[in-house]
Amino acid sequence: QVQLVESGGGSVQAGASLRLSCAASGRTFSGYDMSWFRQAPGKEREIVAIIRWSDSSTYYPNSVKGRFTISSDNARNTVYLQMTSLKPEDTAVYYCAARPGTGIRWYLSANNYNSWGPGTQVTVSS
Repeated sequence: QVQLVESGGGSVQAGASLRLSCAASGRTFSGYDMSWFRQAPGKEREIVAIIRWSDSSTYYPNSVKGRFTISSDNARNTVYLQMTSLKPEDTAVYYCAARPGTGIRWYLSANNYNSWGPGTQVTVSS
């Protein structure tokens, strides 16, 4: 059974940086897509970044491209999200998610994932 645990959230000022970590366990993750989502109060859960474990290819939506970087440490089964130039609109609970990848398309909807961590709060003040 896949287990995901996020860490690294906190409260920062606009313009600051944070690094989130997602420790994954329970199986071998080769062939998996590992993703970060976020959900702000009253809003739907939205994709933030995806990394394909097999070849480290990545996807970012325009809202975070150039500011956020996803990476993985395969030896430690850990995925990171480096966030820079944070804005108040980045305030949300950030979730790590995992699913088997196909190598054909990126899975951008939370409905495509069945393994989730409990989330970590990120608050950015102006």
